[in-house]
Amino acid sequence: MFNSLSDRLTATFKNLRGKGRLTEADVDATVREIRRALLDADVAVPVVREFTARVRERALGAEVSGALNPSQQIVKIVNEELVEILGGETRRIRLAKTGPTIIMLAGLQGAGKTTLAGKLAKWLKAQGHSPLLVACDLQRPNAVTQLQVVGNRAGVPVFAPHPGATSELEHPAGDPVAVARAGVEEARQKLHDVVIVDTAGRLGVDAEMMEQASEIRRAIVPNEVLFVIDAMIGQDAVNTAVAFDEGVNFTGIVLSKLDGDARGGAALSVASVTGKPVMFASTGEGVDDFELFHPDRMASRILDMGDVLTLIEQAEKNWDKDEAARMAKKFADQEDFTLDDFLSQMQQIRNMGSMKKMLMMMPGAQNIREQLENFDEREIDRVEAIVRSMTPHERVAPKIINGSRRARIARGSGVHVSEVNGLLERFGQAQKMMKKMAQGGGMPGMPGMPGMGGPVVRGRAARTPRRRRPAQATRRRLPRS
Repeated sequence: MFNSLSDRLTATFKNLRGKGRLTEADVDATVREIRRALLDADVAVPVVREFTARVRERALGAEVSGALNPSQQIVKIVNEELVEILGGETRRIRLAKTGPTIIMLAGLQGAGKTTLAGKLAKWLKAQGHSPLLVACDLQRPNAVTQLQVVGNRAGVPVFAPHPGATSELEHPAGDPVAVARAGVEEARQKLHDVVIVDTAGRLGVDAEMMEQASEIRRAIVPNEVLFVIDAMIGQDAVNTAVAFDEGVNFTGIVLSKLDGDARGGAALSVASVTGKPVMFASTGEGVDDFELFHPDRMASRILDMGDVLTLIEQAEKNWDKDEAARMAKKFADQEDFTLDDFLSQMQQIRNMGSMKKMLMMMPGAQNIREQLENFDEREIDRVEAIVRSMTPHERVAPKIINGSRRARIARGSGVHVSEVNGLLERFGQAQKMMKKMAQGGGMPGMPGMPGMGGPVVRGRAARTPRRRRPAQATRRRLPRS
């Protein structure tokens, strides 16, 4: 979502590199480019003014003028100010001391509340909670059915005593307020420690919708009221957020559709204008595409500094510890890296989620964004098919795979022989690298560099031999008689 903004800011900071001292004109030009980038990203005008004013004030202060690298100091200031307008600190759910924690969802129709209810429920379940979904959207056609489907995918029970409307012409049969009360009571009886109440939305902010949401809020007294907002709606996000804050007094914000191609202004505006923190973000269509919102990590992504902490968390959550221990022992014992090991590592990476998303979290990913966008996620499937088409002996000793074997593997995996050749070539390089690292030689490919592979030449052999002069030139001339 922040690709355009990230490109603009990165290009702006490149112009500052190599300057030992920044003049006021340099700072003004930088701030002007930052202002244009934020406005182009649909960030609210008041937020842009306040942001750029703070950046300019700090950039002209002592922290930049006395810095050894002024351009890096400017990037640091922009990063800190981005963190501030995104909410400052990571805000987590406030759990109830007694009884179930009640979470109410509010927002416009189409913002993704129902889908997000299932994502939040699954996320809480993974945290060790026992959530219950309550279907209080009885007005949107088939909203109750949709919540039941999402709840089934998330593996979470759904309390739905009324089917709700099934068409635009049908009047809803139940009372959403009564359903909300009954849902909380159901959670108490069934010992669920979290209740997620999905409420109705409208295509626009109106008095009837706000009144219904307010009645539900008064009836169940939720611990958290989360305002779900479509991150792609741009400048209108601020007006919608302010209206909902006045109507239901929400306690936190959830950004949906953060994987879209919009410019991302909503994410940078809503928290700053309302003073309420962004707590969660929905990053895809899947039930698992949901994450806790970290302002500092999001600011790093925007400035193309990566999000390594999130990558580490995903690895810790999805990586098989027994498999990791097995590979570590094999590595320490300097055993050969086989195609079975290669396949196992590929499956571990697959468990972490989308390769494209993971690579985009790496520092400097914007520089190769075009290649990443063209990356085919099915490539991992093709690699797995090729390896699985080999015999157990071929996986352990790939050198025996001759031409006829390669043709057989290609037919079995449904690919061309050239793809089998390419995989075996890449595997051979990986095997050499693993062997070199196991022997303590560091990463191969950089001869003469300690710790980076290749021979490190010392002593007399390290000196470049002088070119010998021709014999005729070295012959001492005798004096003429």
